[in-house]
Amino acid sequence: MTGAVALAPAAIRGSTQILGVIGDPIAHSASPAMHNAALAHLGLDYVYVPYHVKPAGVSSLGPAIRSLGIRGLNVTVPHKIGVMAIVDDLSEAARQIGAVNTIIHQDGHLTGDNTDAYGIAASLREDGGLSHLPSHVVLLGAGGAARAVLHAVLQDEGVEHVTVQNRTMDRATALAQELGQGRATACALGDTTSIEQAGLLINCSSVGLAPEVDVSPVGDGAGLHQDMVVVDIVYKPLRTRLLQQAEAVGARTVDGLGMLVHQAARAFELWTGQRAPVDIMRQALLASVY
Repeated sequence: MTGAVALAPAAIRGSTQILGVIGDPIAHSASPAMHNAALAHLGLDYVYVPYHVKPAGVSSLGPAIRSLGIRGLNVTVPHKIGVMAIVDDLSEAARQIGAVNTIIHQDGHLTGDNTDAYGIAASLREDGGLSHLPSHVVLLGAGGAARAVLHAVLQDEGVEHVTVQNRTMDRATALAQELGQGRATACALGDTTSIEQAGLLINCSSVGLAPEVDVSPVGDGAGLHQDMVVVDIVYKPLRTRLLQQAEAVGARTVDGLGMLVHQAARAFELWTGQRAPVDIMRQALLASVY
């Protein structure tokens, strides 16, 4: 495709179905650009809009979705756990991860799903070239994103051990024990020994996110080596300090665009039943954010 990417549907009609994203804050979200570009490209009669929902409003979301006929929602921080209480059932992924990032509405029935794990798995495969994961993986962070990433990497039977590093050891330990399947342990953020032993390192924290672009979750980069793949789910800036450090030692790097695009594409398919135009969504994301 050449030329500019369409960022919005050609027209909104009485028949137009509504999709959206909820969060607090939400004005920064790149999801409307990605989804509206995909909808316009396929000529689907949908529109995707952002909704600023405060935590106090989450409990009333269920009736609102049903009465307004909203076809589906993405869910971002801080609501991924809170919305679990307002859906009728959970997908197996959402249940195991303990968080929802996608709601599907079908004839009054709300299903909570989680496409973040799908997103990181697809990015590792397609952007990182990893058909099989290395035996030792290091995750940086212990928040909602880390839950989905840990779940995803442990689906690969070749992963023997995952080390969860986090500033707060209690949170890292809790995550490793809850979702680690006996294959995960916790240690302090910046532990170089585990990094030296890892074939894959994934930053699941917000360290390095703009405007703090000169900060790295691994400090001066000690432990990074050329025989590893380094992934940073932060996508603004695209080339984070961590990825710069990894490139400097010869490691293969994967930026945060892949996970964001692939998780969005999976949600798009769950709502519309159509195959998502991933390249169009990636172009729209780049045009919107950069």
